[in-house]
Amino acid sequence: MKIKDVISLLEELAPLSYTEEFDNTGLLVGNKNDTVSGILVTLDTLESVIDEAIANKCNLILSFHPIVFTGLKKLTGRNYVERTVIKAIKNNIAIFAIHTALDNSWNGVNAMICDKLKLQKRKILIPKNNTIQKLTTYVPIKSVEKVGDALFNSGAGNIGNYSNCSFNIEGTGSYMGNEESNPVIGSKGEVRFEKEVQIGITYQKHVQSSVLKALFNAHPYEEVAYEIITLENNNQQIGMGMIGELDAPLNENDFLKFLKESMKTKCVRHSKLNQNTISKVAVLGGSGSFAINAAKQAGADAFVTADLKYHDFFNAENSILLADIGHYESEQFTKELLVSFLNKKITTFAVVLSQINTNPITYY
Repeated sequence: MKIKDVISLLEELAPLSYTEEFDNTGLLVGNKNDTVSGILVTLDTLESVIDEAIANKCNLILSFHPIVFTGLKKLTGRNYVERTVIKAIKNNIAIFAIHTALDNSWNGVNAMICDKLKLQKRKILIPKNNTIQKLTTYVPIKSVEKVGDALFNSGAGNIGNYSNCSFNIEGTGSYMGNEESNPVIGSKGEVRFEKEVQIGITYQKHVQSSVLKALFNAHPYEEVAYEIITLENNNQQIGMGMIGELDAPLNENDFLKFLKESMKTKCVRHSKLNQNTISKVAVLGGSGSFAINAAKQAGADAFVTADLKYHDFFNAENSILLADIGHYESEQFTKELLVSFLNKKITTFAVVLSQINTNPITYY
């Protein structure tokens, strides 16, 4: 298996097209055509992690955070980023970062937090915009089932908990082929009126190439008429953060104790307690202050995230419990998620869970 094959598998879990604009995901170091000897999964890529990869005979590091976040103008070893990249290159070790692509995934970072807190009835907290496309095409009646099935099998027609969703309208299409044409139905130079079905179907934008390939392969016409538009509908499967419900309501003190134990954190910084009952909980791994208002608008009783600043806590306004569990702590289980996913897909070489704690913060 080559690195590009592993990347294709990871795209099934977290398509890179959903990476946030500020981020730097994908293959950061290495050649995608290299054969993989082993994968080391880590939260951060540091020099010590490169050494761990060497010791485990892994030539691909799957890192949650990107070691190269902004452009590198020099590689002189003057800081930890440059030293890490130099060591990776010298030892022919590739580095792939998945970061906000996995943040936006339905089965990503925030799903892991929900699992640890046993949250039910989950929804995306901040759905990602412009990720739903609509395809409209026109098919002769006898080919509707064949084309429809091909589109469904390519990933189109999924809406929330439903699949095989489309809307079909019967009508009459017209066309006339020129001398260079080779019409499937009718003859060149002849105006043809054909009973057709207009198929309208939606899909998530990352599967567009598969959807169009399926359409062209299944459609009987020499020239396929189709239209694609981007919808403003909220995507129920892609976006930042999640919100769900606890198995049973807890008072604030019991919730904070449960949170600390479940997320294995030594410290929870939180807003003022107001003797409220916690039932609905919003979560967002990593720096999540931007989502405080979204959590409030969604009716969350508590919002679990990290990197809240002094003034962020004022935004609780006695209406929500803000809980900062630490950046590393909120994302620490991501490694387990990635290892579990890859182990189900790969059996030809080892997928190794890094044993190095890369948290730069220590508690006294």
